[in-house]
Formats: sequence, structure tokens, C-alpha cells
Amino acid sequence: MSDSVTDRVTDSVTDDDAVLTRTEGRAGHLTLNRPRALNALTHPMVTRIAEALIAWERDPAVQAVVIGGAGERGLCAGGDIRMIHRDVTSGGGAASRAFWRDEYTLNARIARYPKPYVALMDGIVMGGGVGVSAHGGVRIVTERSRVAMPETTIGFVPDVGGTYLLSRAPGELGTHLALTGASVGAADALLCGLADHVVPSGLLPALTRDLAADPVPDVLPRYAVDAPAGTLDGQREWIDHCYAADNVEEIVDRLMAVGEPAAKETAETLLAKSPTALKVTLAAVRGARALDSLERVLKQEYRVSCAALARPDFVEGVRAQVIDKDRCPRWTPAALAEVTDAQVAGFFAPPADGDLRLADAP
Repeated sequence: MSDSVTDRVTDSVTDDDAVLTRTEGRAGHLTLNRPRALNALTHPMVTRIAEALIAWERDPAVQAVVIGGAGERGLCAGGDIRMIHRDVTSGGGAASRAFWRDEYTLNARIARYPKPYVALMDGIVMGGGVGVSAHGGVRIVTERSRVAMPETTIGFVPDVGGTYLLSRAPGELGTHLALTGASVGAADALLCGLADHVVPSGLLPALTRDLAADPVPDVLPRYAVDAPAGTLDGQREWIDHCYAADNVEEIVDRLMAVGEPAAKETAETLLAKSPTALKVTLAAVRGARALDSLERVLKQEYRVSCAALARPDFVEGVRAQVIDKDRCPRWTPAALAEVTDAQVAGFFAPPADGDLRLADAP
């Protein structure tokens, strides 16, 4: 569902044109086509992607699938949170729950896709954009890539399999990214297991053309380059120490006390987030680490996402960041100490209308 937490203009692209599909030689192409909205995902877009993947899975002429985004800004900034906000405030959230059921099912399909699924993660790739890319078998970032799960900023919790991916990053890097919502570039995306290869953005058109004629393993070596220097590897010592704490309050205390300016800034960043979202996110990442499949994690995330619809912080977070843009959310509860273990546990209870049903998640 996630969003880049920027205000996005709704464009005039119709549902039929919001995902462009075509085949070129041996490759099937998916292009997210809402550039004015930074290719934000809607329910019809999720449906169209799923339908194309099902058709191409059965088509022997299609040997690989390539997904990219229209426009110059990025692959996808996430789910259309204005749409979800309207649904929650006026419709009770039923449409959002239906959207997530199909979106999370699509995330699982991408992860299990039997043909090479090549994700061009150029530019902004956040939230739902991570969901349609980082579960693929061939994930390409560029020098322009900014990859993030920024949900805690809007009072939400990482979803679309984000807690699965981040829980499996080295050490506590994934916990750091999940709680802060920080974006990472190419090198750190590779380090955290969110991407596989770096290709200069200017070479993506040529790479795409070559995929029409040649197998993916033959094409990648022509274009892949070494990643530029990242930042997280040099911060591992304090990140691993601080985020190994038992709860968010102790994480903040350690960040304040460790003596690193970057750690202190991180603590201040966390204290501006939704206290409830932070505590639920920590529990979700640690819960995901103990689950043995993406499908089981998606089931957990569906529970958490549905629960968030009934809590005040998501609506307030979107109001503050996207609707009114005053950047001054009034969280409920307002402090970490006021969020109880029982409140956190409530996010993991089965939804009233039933769990997400996936083949490998009983």
C-alpha cells in the first residue's frame, strides 16, 4: 500500500491504460503508466498485472517478463493512498481490504513466477512499488534508484511482503529501514537483499531491446556494473547494536547514547513517527523473521493492514503528509510509553471478514 509520502496529482490515464502490456520477441513487457501520479498502484492496475502474468505463464513464446515505469521519476511510489484514505473515511475500508487481498496475492505470484521476472527499479521505488519488483527473480537498480518502505511516516506498517524482505537483510539493517522508512540507493539495496544487479539508467533501453532476442543470463553481463559506494555497511556497528534492543523505547535510548551523530538523528526521526506504527512494525519484522515463507508473512501483513484501517493513525498520517500537508500529525497515543503490548497484539488478530488465503499460508 505504501506511498512515498509526497502529494501526487491524479492523472487522466484510464484504468485500461494505467498498465501497458506488449510482447517484443521473447519478452512480455509491463509498463506502469500513471507518470503524473508516480505510477501509484490502483486495484485495476493490480488486476491487469496479474492477468498478464497468468497469460504469459501459459504462453511458450514469452520467455521472460519485464516490468518498468512510465515517466522520468521512477518505477512506482506505492499504492494510491488518497484512494485508500477516501475509502476508509467514507466507505469503511472494504475496498481497501479487497485491494490488499489482490495485491498481496500478486506479490506472492511474482515471487513464485516460473519465468524470469525482470524488474527495472529505476528512480523511486517505494511501498507497493517494492512489492511488484523486489520479489522478482531479476531485480535491477540504477544510480537513480531510491528504494524504501516509508509506511511509519503515515501511521502505517510495511506491507506487500516488505517485512519478509527486510527481516532477511543482514543484521538489523532491515529493522532500521522498516522503522525509519529511510530510502536506500543501489549499493545498499544490494546489501539488504532488495536488488541483484546495477545497470546505468541510460543503458536500460538497450538492455530491454536485447531481452527481446536473447535469454536474460546472456543479456545481463553486457550491462551490469559494480555498485557505487553505499552508506549502511559503514553504519552496521551502531545499527546492529541499537536495533537489537527488546523494544522501541530501548532502541531510541541506545541511538541517543551510542555517540554517533547519525544515530542521534535517527532517534529524532523515530520520535516523529507514529508510536503505534513503530511498535507494530518492530513486532511485524521480528514475527516475519520467524515465519518460513513469503505467503505466511503476507498473511500476517494482511492482518496488520486491516487492523490499521480501524486505528486513527493512518487517517491522521495521510492527512498530515498528503491532504493538509502541515507535516504535524497528532498521533494516538502520542508517546511510545502509552502504546501497550495488548494494543500491539491486537494488530495480529484475524480480521473479522477472514484471513488472506494463499496456497502456502494455512
